[in-house]
Amino acid sequence: MKNVLIIEDDRLISGLVQFRLKKDGYLVTSVEDGLAGIEAIDNQSPDLIITDVMIPFKDGMEIINHAKRVKPGIPVIVLSSLGEEESTVLEAFSNGASDFIPKPFKPNELSFRVKKWLKNSYN
Repeated sequence: MKNVLIIEDDRLISGLVQFRLKKDGYLVTSVEDGLAGIEAIDNQSPDLIITDVMIPFKDGMEIINHAKRVKPGIPVIVLSSLGEEESTVLEAFSNGASDFIPKPFKPNELSFRVKKWLKNSYN
């Protein structure tokens, strides 16, 4: 069973993503800030990471950089309300993000993209 790590400080969004991915059959871990996210990446070895950009302590860009240093092939999906700002999208991709989904998002679309990235990932 694939393990998905969610790093999102908005509990409503985190709960929605967790619900959908658990329904899809994934093991899901959720944390609310970047420091806890880095700790989870190091200790739980997730198969895929979903992160927001604007999170406490360490931002999403730092999460991407850390994840790619520790597990170079890991897919990282960025969920962000900053999706309208092209510079944020470009920065996420240049840091190694696999995908970028602007908020608000459709749970079915997120589910499809998670499935796609896990199927095509290094695992």
